[in-house]
Amino acid sequence: MKGRVERLKAVRGIIRTRRVDSQETLLGYLEKEGFAVTQATLSRDLKLLRVGKISGGGEGYAYTLPGDEERRETERTCAGDFLRGYVSLDWAGSLAVIRTHSGHSDAVALAVDTLALEEVMGTVSGRDNTVFVALREGASGEDFLARLKECIPGLEE
Repeated sequence: MKGRVERLKAVRGIIRTRRVDSQETLLGYLEKEGFAVTQATLSRDLKLLRVGKISGGGEGYAYTLPGDEERRETERTCAGDFLRGYVSLDWAGSLAVIRTHSGHSDAVALAVDTLALEEVMGTVSGRDNTVFVALREGASGEDFLARLKECIPGLEE
C-alpha cells in the first residue's frame, strides 16, 4: 500500500501536469496510479497542500497549487509557530512527545502536520501543553528530530 507522502507527491504531480476540475477526476487519476483513496482523505490532502481553484475561462475551474514563494512563506510561518511554542521533544518507540508552552499545543501540532514530514503518521494535540506524534514504522525519534531541524532553522534540542 502506498503511503501518504507518496500520495501527496502524486497529487502535486497530477495537478501540475493535467487539468483537474473536480475531486472525482483527481480520484480517477490517483486510482490509475495505484492509490486507493477516499474522498474524505483527498479533501484533507487538498487542504494540506493548499490547493485552490482558478478560472479556466470558458472551460470552468481547475485545481492549482500555491507557488514556490507562497509555499516557502507557509514553511516559514510553520517554523515560527513551532519555535514560539516548543519547549522539548522526547520519544519512545514510535511515539514522540513535544512539550509546549501553555496554550501552544494546537499551533505546534498544526505546524508539524503542515510540514508533512514523511516520518510522521499524525499528531494529536493535548489540551494545553503536549503534542503526541505518531511516527511511521521504521522512523525513529532521532530521524524525526533530524528532519525537524532541517525544516525549522534555529531548533535546538
